[in-house]
Amino acid sequence: MLVTNRVGKKPTNPKVIPMAKPLSNRRIHYWLGIVSALPVLVILVTGLMLQLKKQVPWVQPPEQKGGGTVPSLSLETVFQTCQTIPEAGVKTWKDISRIDIRPAKGMMKVLARNGWEIQLDSSTGSVLQVAYRRSDLIESFHDGSWFGEWTKLGIFLPAAIILLVLWATGLVLFFQPLRVKWRRQVPS
Repeated sequence: MLVTNRVGKKPTNPKVIPMAKPLSNRRIHYWLGIVSALPVLVILVTGLMLQLKKQVPWVQPPEQKGGGTVPSLSLETVFQTCQTIPEAGVKTWKDISRIDIRPAKGMMKVLARNGWEIQLDSSTGSVLQVAYRRSDLIESFHDGSWFGEWTKLGIFLPAAIILLVLWATGLVLFFQPLRVKWRRQVPS
């Protein structure tokens, strides 16, 4: 389409590029930003918390150091020790989510299903620390699984895809004026 001035003559600067494309990118960017705002906010805040989990004890308890480097405890001893911790609420093996053994630190972490973490010396069995661990809960908020599988795949996954489109349209919006400026400066 040829753009004319008010008198109906050809424009004085033929290098003027119509700006219809950036306008549609602006609309896409605007509406996708509105639609994805809440899930992306949850992802960002929880992601920041997870980035700092080793530095903030409230998110994840700091790892204590045990005496030895070779684990010598039996699983039965680990289970019996965990049963003595009232906060953990361990009555059966079903109450234990996982056991993480750290030979280099001489300790093992027992994570109860209720979120409490018990750190044991892997050679003596003594309790090094008992603390509530929030990082797994925060991670379930981060990926949307805490809200249910339908939310994870129906809201958080599309929000991530929308965030990718926002990134792309944002780049277009950023570089489009530079492209126009460059074209104006290039001699014909």
